[in-house]
Parts: sequence; C-alpha cells; structure tokens
Amino acid sequence: MNLRQLEILRAVIRHRTTVAAADELALSQPAVSNALKIMEAQAGFALFERVNNRLFPTAEAMALYKESEAIFALHAKLENRVRDLRENRSGHLAIVATPPLAYSIIPSALSGFLRRRPETRVFFDVRRYEGIIEGVLSRVAELGFALGLTHHPGIAHEVVHTGEMVCVLPPQHPLADRPVISAADLSGLPFIGLERGTRLGEAVRDSFARAGAPFQPTVEVRYCNTACVLAAAGVGAAVVDPFSPRQNGGSGLVVRPFAPTTHAVAYMLWSEAEPLSRLAKAFLNEVRKESALLERTAPHQQHGAESD
Repeated sequence: MNLRQLEILRAVIRHRTTVAAADELALSQPAVSNALKIMEAQAGFALFERVNNRLFPTAEAMALYKESEAIFALHAKLENRVRDLRENRSGHLAIVATPPLAYSIIPSALSGFLRRRPETRVFFDVRRYEGIIEGVLSRVAELGFALGLTHHPGIAHEVVHTGEMVCVLPPQHPLADRPVISAADLSGLPFIGLERGTRLGEAVRDSFARAGAPFQPTVEVRYCNTACVLAAAGVGAAVVDPFSPRQNGGSGLVVRPFAPTTHAVAYMLWSEAEPLSRLAKAFLNEVRKESALLERTAPHQQHGAESD
C-alpha cells in the first residue's frame, strides 16, 4: 500500500463517503471507489462496511489509520521544512566581521533578517582583518565583512559601502565648530592615532603625509571604536572610519568630514569554493539595504553625531 492509497483511505475514514473524500483530494468519486477496491484486494480483507450509504471503517482499517499517523506527521514536517528552505525562514548562517562593521551596519541588518526568520540560527564573531580572511577561507564562516581588501585567491567580494574617514571630537573641542577638519588643523592638538601597521592606521598616516602635516598622536590605539570612546571622554580628536562613530548613537561625539579625503571601503567576502546558500544571499540583501540607508544619512557636511 503506497502513500497515495493511505491518503485516500484516511480521507474516506474521516468523511465516511467517497464523494466527500474525492472532493478533499481533488479526485473523481469513481477514482476513490476504485482505489478502495484495489486496496482491499491487495490487503486481503475488507476495509469498510456500507451502512445507509455511508462507509464505516473496519477494525483493520482503523489500525492502518492509526499506524499511518506517524508517516503523515513526518510528511507534513518535511513539507514545512521544504517551504522554510524555499522562503529562507530556517537554517544556520555563520558570519564574521571586523569591529567597525560588526558594531554598526551588521546588527541592524541582522535584526531585520532574523525578525522575518525566527527559526534561523546565526553564529556571529568579531575578528581582526586577518581573522576574517582565515574564517572565510576555512569555511568557519560563510560570510565575512571587512574594511579594505587586498587580493586573496579563493575569496570573492562585493563592495557594500564606500565612505570617507571622518574626524571625531568631544563637543567642547576648539575645532568642534568647523564644518571640515583638515590634517593641518589637528597639528599641535591632543590626537588619538590608529596603530601603525593596521590598514586604517596606514591610510590615516598617508593622508597626513599628503597634506604635509605632522602625524603626532598623543595616544595610539588599534581599533576605531576605542578611539571614539577616548575622544568622547575628552582625550582628543581622532580620525576614524564612518561606521564607528555611530555606535551607541555617537555617544556625544561631534563628527566632521576630514580632509584630505581618505576612503573607507566596506566589503562583503565569501569563499569561491562553494556557491552561497539562499540564507547567505538573503542576508547580503539585508546588508545592502542597511548600506543604502547609511548612505542617505552619512554626515557628509552635517553637524556631527549630535544632530543625527
């Protein structure tokens, strides 16, 4: 007895007539009647007794009905699983990101992504750039997000956002009223620099060199979010990526465009070894949406985070 026959048997037991069972299964009444005859012939015993034009299941038929419950429950579960996969509503996704993106654009994208997919489970880790590359190549993570990129064999990428480095200052800073802050403006003032040898640290040093301004940090840090925390505490000004000042609403920082222009490009990375899963593609779409929103609200010539 195959699954379709069991389905017919169960429908007839529920409705007690072949006409109603046929309507439920979108079959003709003769097709249902013929199926019952075939099932009884195969089984070697009666499945129904006819009383006043209604069909009453025999004890044997009811035994088959009860035994088949588990089969149809599993079938329904499988159908739901297929639907969830088709609609990207369940599964597992692993992502890694460098701090500027991990604490800015990724949380908002992740919130919207999971709100529509409550059955999805996500692994999310924050790493340095080298850890992002290693995680993607080793397939520990399906997606990586980083600022800046050099060529790495086996890694595909897409630009998610192109922004510019900005200057952050405490509200009481003497340069806070200026619409744009240059490298020369920062000369002789307390300054928080990014660590030498880091991608953004070298980019800022190069900008100071292009402007002919001395690069003399009072404090040197590895991460832009650390520089923002120190700037908010009044330690000095800092030049950071455009994402980090947005953490926790800017924490009272004044954010100004920085000159000379220093690009900060955010990339999405994934392995070329395997095609992206449907979940990964759906998450990338969420990140693209957040990037577009960030572009519309970027502080190009605004008065900083306090007016966002």
